[in-house]
Amino acid sequence: MTTHPEILWAQRSSDTDETKNVLYLKVNLPDIQKHSLVYDLSPTSISFKATAGDASKGLEEKEYAFNISFFAEVDPTLSTNNYTPRAFSAVIRKKEKNAEYWPRLTKEKVRNAYIKTDFDRWVDEDEQDGVPAKVDDDDTDMGGMGGMGGMGGMGGMGGMGGMGGMGGMGGMDFEKMMAQMGGAGGATGASGPSGSGADEDDDDDDDGPPPLEEAEPAK
Repeated sequence: MTTHPEILWAQRSSDTDETKNVLYLKVNLPDIQKHSLVYDLSPTSISFKATAGDASKGLEEKEYAFNISFFAEVDPTLSTNNYTPRAFSAVIRKKEKNAEYWPRLTKEKVRNAYIKTDFDRWVDEDEQDGVPAKVDDDDTDMGGMGGMGGMGGMGGMGGMGGMGGMGGMGGMDFEKMMAQMGGAGGATGASGPSGSGADEDDDDDDDGPPPLEEAEPAK
């Protein structure tokens, strides 16, 4: 028994630029077994069949399939598709250049619970000019994302360790400064910045004889 996978779609339209007259389709199906993938695009329809899941990893394996007749004709020769471990996607060129959107994806005016709007891509018809088409990871070779490994270069933020060079702020000599601070602490003694610590100590000393005061008259 086959299951209908979730299909996300969006579109762009143009009566002058055919490259902007397209459908975006994504079969939202992770863990597709590539050897089982069967995909066919004709001018009037699209069909898909694949097994998804991996029993060796404890992921149930199921067969998925669908066949859709398009609202209008497309051009298979100018369409592209891509497969990743997360989904199967396609950019399908509409055959007729038209400024207006298709009213729906399918030829039949029947609601299909498995076909949903791809809100990450969808742009209203009157707002599509000047809005670049969003390139989805699933539309491109995921291997190219290896370049994002360059973000590992953010590990270069380890260079922030160079912020230890903050010691270089103003060319300050931290050892000298710390020594001076230590000396200042010795000068203020227990008084501290707020003097609160000294007050507590003085209160404690009031409970007994103050040895320093007895010693001073001897001088």
